[in-house]
Amino acid sequence: MTALTGETGAGKSIIIDALGTLLFARSPRGMIRTGADKAAVSALFSDLSPSECAALEELGCPPDENGELYMCRTITADGRSTAKINNKTVPLSMMREAGAHLVDIHGQNDSAALLSKQNHLTILDEYAGVDASSSEYAGIYKKLCETREQFASLTEAAREKNMLVDILKYKIAEIDAAKLSAPDEEERLEALKAKLKNRERISKNASLVYRALASSERGATASYLIERACMALAQLSDVIPEAEEYSKQLESYRLEIVDIAERVSQCAEDDGEDPEKKLDAIESRLNQISKLRAKYGATIEEIKAYRADAARRLSDLEESDIKISELTALTARLEEEAAESAAVLTEKRKAAAEKLAAEVMDALAFLDMPKVRFAVDMRRLTEQNGGARYSPRGVDDVEFMIATNPGEPLGPMAKIASGGELSRIMLALKSSLNAVSGAQTLIFDEIDTGVSGSTARKVGIKMKRLSRGAQVLCVTHSAQIASLADTHLLVEKHEVGGRSETSVRELDGAGREAEIARIIGGISVTDSQRAAAREMIAEGGNIK
Repeated sequence: MTALTGETGAGKSIIIDALGTLLFARSPRGMIRTGADKAAVSALFSDLSPSECAALEELGCPPDENGELYMCRTITADGRSTAKINNKTVPLSMMREAGAHLVDIHGQNDSAALLSKQNHLTILDEYAGVDASSSEYAGIYKKLCETREQFASLTEAAREKNMLVDILKYKIAEIDAAKLSAPDEEERLEALKAKLKNRERISKNASLVYRALASSERGATASYLIERACMALAQLSDVIPEAEEYSKQLESYRLEIVDIAERVSQCAEDDGEDPEKKLDAIESRLNQISKLRAKYGATIEEIKAYRADAARRLSDLEESDIKISELTALTARLEEEAAESAAVLTEKRKAAAEKLAAEVMDALAFLDMPKVRFAVDMRRLTEQNGGARYSPRGVDDVEFMIATNPGEPLGPMAKIASGGELSRIMLALKSSLNAVSGAQTLIFDEIDTGVSGSTARKVGIKMKRLSRGAQVLCVTHSAQIASLADTHLLVEKHEVGGRSETSVRELDGAGREAEIARIIGGISVTDSQRAAAREMIAEGGNIK
């Protein structure tokens, strides 16, 4: 057990905030010091339990060869964040999952969370250890919801079946009538349309290209001139060694030029059809496709996909009676499976609820709440017609009930418990949860709020006993709790270079005595307060 103490405002909360930022990827607002470009938080975990090692291995971040796990998170001023485990960069989600297995931080907000009924089932399930049963039920519940949704959709559609069948048949027929083929049909039609509209310009220029390159009644063509050049080179082959090679190259160029001329000429050829009629046909086709796009999709592929979906829906409607019958049977079977799976969950929760209530009352009796009665109220969720109502987590409605005074009936915790009582109830619950499957490191942030005197001492004793099975760190303003710690850390604020800095140091025997005396006393520490501090420390060392 380690206690962290210090003057109000010394920076104890910075430590808890830093751990939250590191382990649970909480929002790092204000974590970067003014004027700095980044902040870094790191932690080293050793002596990990077998269950922790197994969980980390499953996550993909096992301890190193020394059995240690080093975690570090760096946050820059521009809002970027880097997380590392054993010097390997990992997603924040992995850091968060690993942190959940390693550390449990409990603060005043967590005590307040007890007031929310929605959290009570989570606490009970954690104590009951129903993960496997809960996962099995969740799978069945998901299938049941999907089946009910399909059934509702088909039933609704069946009411308007005839109208929907006619509409879908019309849409399918309209798309089929278009006989859509290639996805690029529109692009090809637009290109042909442009060609037809510019046929005179194409014909004129294509003819010019052909006459200039390949054949002309007037003047020499490029082909003719190159052919003459080849003949001239042939006359020089005996005096210019390269002449024959040049001649071959020119002949190759001549053939390419003739080929280009012929292909350009073909672009201007008329297939015999009336260009105006052909253009009208293209315009009509493009208009037909445009109307389909406006109704069924931005592209031909999307229109085809719409048609396929419409065909599926039509098939479902035409076979809706059969499918509704099948879904009715499937729903009944899944409801039966859900009922059986939920019943297993309920039985486990009931057994755990009785045991948890007894353990919490024992712990509360020790924590100066001997007359308190604590119970876990479990009720079955029901529909308006009285049938079982299935929720994502079963059919149980769970609420923690409490009676703080003798003779008073049990009532919802949110309406009855005070702040100090909530802190002790949470500590009692943490003790029970940790004994079952809790994290190996527990951090309590000012859990002594609202308690003092002997009650605070007993809260400290409860934490000290918890520390025999786990590492416990507590931030406290209570001398009764701090004097029980095995290790005492002092959080201090100093001024360095005109700015505040927070530091933490471990106290020796004399330092502990002085700090606990300071917590007991007021402005100045007296000898009697020091004596009381020594006595409290000595007594704390004897508590098992």
